[in-house]
Amino acid sequence: MKKTLYLKFVLAYVIFGIFGFIIITTFVPSMTMEQLTREKANALYSEATLIADNYVSGLYTNDTSLEAVKMQLDIFSVYLDSVIWIINPSGRLILSTDAPLNVEEVVMIENFDPTITAGSYYNIGTFFDSYESDMLNIIVPITSEYKVKGYLVVHTSMTGIEKSCNSLLNISYITLCILFLLSLIILIFFTEIVYVPLRKITYATEQYASGNMHYEFQVESEDEIGYLAACLNYMASEIARTEDNQKKFVANISHDFRSPLTSIRGYLEAMLDGTIPPELYAKYLQIVLNETERLTKLTNSLLTLNNLNTKGMLLDKTDFDINKVIRNTAASFEGTCRKKKIAIELVLTSDVMYVNADMGKIQQVLYNLLDNAIKFSHHDSVIRIETSEKKHKLFVSVKDSGIGIQKDDLKMIWERFYKSDSSRGKDKKGTGLGLSIVREIITSHEEHINVISTEGVGTEFIFSLSCSKWNDEEE
Repeated sequence: MKKTLYLKFVLAYVIFGIFGFIIITTFVPSMTMEQLTREKANALYSEATLIADNYVSGLYTNDTSLEAVKMQLDIFSVYLDSVIWIINPSGRLILSTDAPLNVEEVVMIENFDPTITAGSYYNIGTFFDSYESDMLNIIVPITSEYKVKGYLVVHTSMTGIEKSCNSLLNISYITLCILFLLSLIILIFFTEIVYVPLRKITYATEQYASGNMHYEFQVESEDEIGYLAACLNYMASEIARTEDNQKKFVANISHDFRSPLTSIRGYLEAMLDGTIPPELYAKYLQIVLNETERLTKLTNSLLTLNNLNTKGMLLDKTDFDINKVIRNTAASFEGTCRKKKIAIELVLTSDVMYVNADMGKIQQVLYNLLDNAIKFSHHDSVIRIETSEKKHKLFVSVKDSGIGIQKDDLKMIWERFYKSDSSRGKDKKGTGLGLSIVREIITSHEEHINVISTEGVGTEFIFSLSCSKWNDEEE
């Protein structure tokens, strides 16, 4: 579609102009002439029939004289701008409006045949060589007592008809020129509104195909083409962002795996070459064990995320008591909370609250949120877990009064391996995958999770779950 589309439209425009000109110059003149001739003949035939019946037929009933008829026909001749003849069946010219009346002069129309019209009421020609140029000839029979006594012939020049035809043809030519100019305007409009944006889109797709996902283009249009351009821009930006995330992911995972592996290798080599004395083996083997546990945790988190991102992931949804899960999860952190003198306060809507979800994955969500809350809370503080029901939805809130999250970091906390600058010193063993896992689990349940945080004040995570029908039965 580089140039062919535009050339097709230009070619269509040229063909339109050529064929339009051929049609106008070839078919329209003859059709126009034929139509004008027919209309003129119809009008003259009507007048001729009226004259023959009302004024001329009296000649053959002795109701009027030839002089009186001549006087009447002269008037009609001027009115019709035509020459009127009366011819008897044998071809003798009885009367002509373009010549004085002379009954003694005998003028014969050679080879006169009233059937010259071939079943019609008019013909075009010299009327048996009576004229040097073609005339429009109208033949109307003059009848008396149901017999044809003669013929009334009306001759009118074709010049007037030709002038009318030429005038109409001039209008047709002007109309054709106007249409041609309008089509040119449409072509220009198409070029600016359709073709140019399509060229931009085509060039952009070529850039994307070559790997330049950061190429941006603008199409100032609010129609389908503008929407297509916006979608392409968005697609390219998403692909670019995905590629950047992949690179960042690889870099982060490489760093997070390299650090413990480097430590393990370093300590083991030091033990083998005698740098670390045997009496310190237990200390450094414990460090090695901690690093392997860190690697195991990181690997398990990656596997969890991979399973969550797998298309068509199956959730083992059941109806269970969320309050029980909350209590059990909070109890599992009792030892950690005791060390930091942190209290977990539970504010639950009722003793029993059933939800429909994957219990194991929701327990993991609560575990990760509580682990983060404890990790970033101050000593002698309170973590509040609260539930509330609204419109068949249960909302679970995990709120701490810890260090909080910087405003610029709020949009990034869901990214894999992301750690805010303020949290790096407190989260030495963290993988940076906990919140990513939390969001993936909640999203897989077709639910939502939000975060509200103020630096130096604390953080609150709120997620929703679908309530179970069991709650109505319990009531």
